[in-house]
Amino acid sequence: MMVEALPKALEVDEKSPESKDLLPSQTASSLCISSRSESVWTTTPRSNWEIYRKPIVVMSVGGAILLFGVVITCLAYALTLGEKSLTVLKMIGPAFLSLGLMMMVCGLVWVPIIKKKQKQRQKSSFFQNLKALFLNR
Repeated sequence: MMVEALPKALEVDEKSPESKDLLPSQTASSLCISSRSESVWTTTPRSNWEIYRKPIVVMSVGGAILLFGVVITCLAYALTLGEKSLTVLKMIGPAFLSLGLMMMVCGLVWVPIIKKKQKQRQKSSFFQNLKALFLNR
């Protein structure tokens, strides 16, 4: 069974209440595979589009929403409409303006964060290679 394959240190007395908590957990390699983030162990080069795709999409959608809010707000003040339509347009326009601006700012802030992470990865891989060089001698 499964218990026979485990080392003696990982065997657990099933009578104890902590036995469910002490069951063998996932190893580091299986955690790395199951994680949603990019693995540290793989060093496949990625193109700029793959790296900056999400912030570009967020900024583009934010810009479109911002432009839509500008158009609605301008129409609310330029057109002669009924009282209810005018109040609805005057409320919806600034809402789209703020939502679009917020999305654009999020995308703009995301880009430097990604650049910083890329530099940290490069430094990390450099130090790992350096450590491997000295430890293998």
